Amino acid sequence: MSLAGADTLPGEFTFTDADFDALARLARSEFGLSLASSKKPLVYSRLARRLRARGLASFADYMSLLDQGDEAAERLELVSALTTNVTSFFREKHHFETLRTALIPELAAQKRIRIWSAGCSSGQEAFSIAMTLLDGVPPGARDLRILATDIDPAILRKARSGRYPAEDCETVPADFRSRWLRPLPGQPEMVEVSAELKALISFAELNLICDWPFKGPFDAIFCRNVAIYFDQDTQQRLWTRFAEKLRAGGILFIGHSERLSGPALPEFTTAGVTTYRKGATPGPLRPT
Repeated sequence: MSLAGADTLPGEFTFTDADFDALARLARSEFGLSLASSKKPLVYSRLARRLRARGLASFADYMSLLDQGDEAAERLELVSALTTNVTSFFREKHHFETLRTALIPELAAQKRIRIWSAGCSSGQEAFSIAMTLLDGVPPGARDLRILATDIDPAILRKARSGRYPAEDCETVPADFRSRWLRPLPGQPEMVEVSAELKALISFAELNLICDWPFKGPFDAIFCRNVAIYFDQDTQQRLWTRFAEKLRAGGILFIGHSERLSGPALPEFTTAGVTTYRKGATPGPLRPT
């Protein structure tokens, strides 16, 4: 039985069920992406521009291109097209309230603080974490670092620049904007985050379903609205790997439409909305 509906979608490029099935297998094996048959029209619309850019006539030609050993960059274009880089400063504000009121008081006594933004997209999440930490952790000698990773090198270049339209920064608290955001000279519609924030963050390319070249442990991991692209088995393996990288008492923040499940579940205690602490806690972490 075919995974998709009609054998061929009408349109500019030939896209058969066999093409879709092959593409879905590649997306799952290399990136962990789960492409249901109902997404065939969406996949067509997302990838048509890549076929135009490469001068191809069909999705069969595109699959042949992806199979070539020197087309790693095109495979990253594929995953970028199939996922959505939607983010904003202080998105899902309750997570940052928990970071500020429940976790930072614990971290204040530590000399080593490590937080991971997994699937950081264009960087707003990592910079929001940095602002929250700098505002809450007492000044002094602190070994404070934020690791921010994403699979898409193009979006990471934007993140490293720390430059955003001013209108995108309206969700940043006013006192944080005055402390850490500056208008770009000659571009009043753009702002840039301060060098102080940038110095805290290491941006790196990482495919979450591959090996992780770091040990941890982390005090907190933010992985929000990333696992929604994975099937259940891949999600559950990801939760288990996160548990291994968190210190005892560390906190995992996930997206509003995601839920922790599988073998990792006993490792965590629910600590708020889509917030999980590794190990037992006296009670929920409720922002004050």
